[in-house]
Formats: sequence, C-alpha cells, structure tokens
Amino acid sequence: MATSPAAVRDLGHELKELGWVSDLLVAGSLATGDYVPRISDLDLVALVDGPVDTGRQAALSVIHRRLDSGSGAGFSLGCVYVDTATVSEIEEQHPTWTHGQLVHRILSRVTRAELARHGYEVFGRSPREVFPAVSAEDIRAAARAELTGYWAWAARRPWIWVDPTIAELGLTSMARGRHALDKGELLTKTQAIKQAHAPTWLIDQLSARRRGEAVSSPRIRTAVVAWLDARRTVARAKRALRTPAPP
Repeated sequence: MATSPAAVRDLGHELKELGWVSDLLVAGSLATGDYVPRISDLDLVALVDGPVDTGRQAALSVIHRRLDSGSGAGFSLGCVYVDTATVSEIEEQHPTWTHGQLVHRILSRVTRAELARHGYEVFGRSPREVFPAVSAEDIRAAARAELTGYWAWAARRPWIWVDPTIAELGLTSMARGRHALDKGELLTKTQAIKQAHAPTWLIDQLSARRRGEAVSSPRIRTAVVAWLDARRTVARAKRALRTPAPP
C-alpha cells in the first residue's frame, strides 16, 4: 500500500466519523505509483450506506471546503460518493467533489479499472472486494467509452482547446486511450506524455510541467496539435466500435 498524503488521511478520519461511509478507496496516480505532489490530482472513491441525499451532500461539502483550505490546499483532492446499492450501475451519476465544488458524475470505467488493478483502501474493504477483476477487453471498452463520450464531444468544439488545461489533458488522454485500445493495458500520465502525438518541443514542455517546473507552451500551437490529435483518436475509437470483433 502506498503512503497517503495528509489530506487523504484527514478525509478518511472525517468520513469515518460520519458513520455512513463504509469504504474509502484510492484510484488515479496515487494508486498507480505515478503521483506527483501538487501536480497530480488525488482521486478517491467513497462507498456510502444508502443514497447521498441533499443533507449528506451538505455535510460532505462542509468537510471538503475545510480540507481544501487546510491540509488539502493545493492538492486537488477529489472524491466520488457512491451509494453501495448502485456501485454496479455504470451510467449512474454520483455526487463528486472536484476542484472546489460538488457536481454529479458517473464513476468511469477507467477509474473502475484503476481500482480493480491498482487501488487500495484508506479504510474499509479492498477495492478488489468491491470491483470485479478487469480483462484486457474490459480496459479496451473503458477507453472506447471515454474516447467516444466526453472526448468526442470535446473534439467537436475546437475553441475549448485554447484552454491549456484541456489541451494538455487531451494529449495525455489520447495517448492513454490509444495504448488501451492497442494493448488492453492502463498507462500512467507520465508514460502517456512520452507517447503523446506531439512535436518533441511540446513533449519536453509537458514533461517539465509534470516534474513541477514552471514551463508554459504556446497556446494556439498547442491547442491545434491537441485538437487534431483528439479528432484522429476519437475517429479511430468510433471505427473500432463499428468493426465486429473476430470470431
């Protein structure tokens, strides 16, 4: 088990005291061993005994705001809150604390695969007691779902790629998606940067930012590179959906 940052441990203590959160699980870069403090997000999943109604959402918001201004300041601590009764429902949306607000999102297939392959518990059950083992084809399906879902939407909106965050996330997500489609394996963000379909100068800048260096990239050139890469990769994923699997 990896050593958790103080913000993760503090969230664990707070959620345990509520009495209705049964499990707190770690996914993302912290689980895969690719975590870079203050660069990577902290991606957690909490399993809840019963629905996360408005009263519970209010209590969770208070906890997260307190942590975001305390031990979690600058660490992008996020958590998906899943009613245990709906954990197997892929398209169910769950209250999710992310970047300072509570929104509703699905627990993605990729996150489920990360939990099944690499996740660990802060308290409660092991992720492997909750989520079924995933095969190479499960990982391919998870990648296709993300590429033909959110990223297909983003690829139809070239103007949003001028946002450096979207452009950088897109380049690494496309590399991870292609690797999953080809190999049926998960790829860390650090590995994905090396496999990005981008000029050498941009890969070097992405790598520097991953190391925490204050390096910027030209916004328009980066946006064009990332958007075109997304269009190509999304188109490939859509073709894969239409192509029958071999007997």
